Amino acid sequence: MGEILRTCCCIAGGGPAGMMLGFLMARTGVDVVVLEKHADFLRDFRGDTIHPSTLEVMYELGLLDEFLKRPHQEVRQLAGQIGGEIVAIADFTHLPSHCKFLGLMPQWDFLNFIAEQARHYPSFHLRMEAEVTQIVEKAGKVVGVTAETPEGELEVLADLTVGADGRHSVVRERAGFSVVNLGAPMDVLWMRMSRHPTDPAQTFGRFDSGRILVFLNREDYWQTAYVIPKGKADELRQQGLPEFRQELVRLAPFLQDRVDELRDWDDIKLLTVAVDRLSRWFRPGLLCIGDAAHAMSPIGGVGINLAIQDAVATANILGGRLRQGIVSLGDLQAVQRRRTFPTRATQRMQLIVQNNVIRRVLGTTKPLTPPWPIKLLGRWKFLQRIPARVIGMGFRPEHVQTPEVRAA
Repeated sequence: MGEILRTCCCIAGGGPAGMMLGFLMARTGVDVVVLEKHADFLRDFRGDTIHPSTLEVMYELGLLDEFLKRPHQEVRQLAGQIGGEIVAIADFTHLPSHCKFLGLMPQWDFLNFIAEQARHYPSFHLRMEAEVTQIVEKAGKVVGVTAETPEGELEVLADLTVGADGRHSVVRERAGFSVVNLGAPMDVLWMRMSRHPTDPAQTFGRFDSGRILVFLNREDYWQTAYVIPKGKADELRQQGLPEFRQELVRLAPFLQDRVDELRDWDDIKLLTVAVDRLSRWFRPGLLCIGDAAHAMSPIGGVGINLAIQDAVATANILGGRLRQGIVSLGDLQAVQRRRTFPTRATQRMQLIVQNNVIRRVLGTTKPLTPPWPIKLLGRWKFLQRIPARVIGMGFRPEHVQTPEVRAA
């Protein structure tokens, strides 16, 4: 017999949605177990953007000052180079929030911070190296999960099971949820290269005929995204790494003296882009949130923040009900109903950009010039507040409504 745990809320997945929900549930007095399949959070090339909506949540929790002591970068404007012209896109300095900037922080630092705060509450339990393999059902209701650990099989029985295990969610697959695939015309190659004091100062994107290159300023290095047409990664590798290095130099000549830092293809990580969502996020005893409920495109870097907003809404709606032990199907439906509009609106925005910008840029050989909406952003700067609001705060930002319950 393997180990058996009993808890009020079991969360599969220790990513942004799972860790934030686990923290919020423990903070409000709910016994919670979070299962994370890896031994630590140290995985590179994951979403590193912390948007003002998330920073506002940190403020409401009384954690903002402590959080901002962690190494991070602050982006107050976004710009891009289209063809030979540099254009301003978004200005975050007018947002109605305490932090009027986009934060850049390695996701492992963010997750470690949340874990540290959550451990202040005795009802929080984090199990690393616990890979969820199956859901446990009884009389048509999900009553927990099984997981593989170094010590053997673990069974966690819970009043509520939450699938927060990402876009390749085992929970949603085992539960038989129907997935609506919205499509994506691109994949992304992520890499890092050193940054020199003479390099451009800000985070920016470079759009040229058939090519897109995005730079995130991480102080001593560039986190770099090379956008390619969907499924073209193998073709690119066959052309050889020297050719790929020269392609980067053609797009960004200042990289000439450091592209050899890319020693082999192992230094370049492929992100297979998907945009999808579940038709129904819940079953009796089970709820999916974050990427498990809706995989997002990297456009705008909003995936991590939408996941965190899901967690806040879930805690707001279900926290009190879980303390009473009476979570109903209607309660789970209320979470999906609350989060459906921001999910669909965000994905709709991403699809518009994918189909009208990304697809056209990657599919053309003609010289690029900024389209008229981008020109308007440069001409009337107050218009830059619109994309900043959509990216920075999102649609229907959530606010912490759960009380903090300290153990006696």
